[in-house]
Amino acid sequence: MNAKSQGPGPSTGGTTYRSTSYTGLLPWQVRERRFPPTGFGRRGLNPDDVYAFLDRVAVDMAAVYAALAESRRETARIKAGLRRWQTDQAPARNERDQAR
Repeated sequence: MNAKSQGPGPSTGGTTYRSTSYTGLLPWQVRERRFPPTGFGRRGLNPDDVYAFLDRVAVDMAAVYAALAESRRETARIKAGLRRWQTDQAPARNERDQAR
């Protein structure tokens, strides 16, 4: 499937499977990417090269969004735990304050 026909991916769950030899794109690689012109008699860029690169960018973006979502879930879990702990500590603190 190429970027031209691919809609947005699933917003939740899912794991991207890739070869261990795959290295993620870095921002400078995207900025500096240049495509060779098409063959003689045609104008523009080779669509296959462009779509292959866009597919790779889409895979890396999906991985970044998945990591961001996981980070947000972890942050919410930690905040909820902190709130529970603070709620549990509040009665004990109130009792100590009243004893003074």
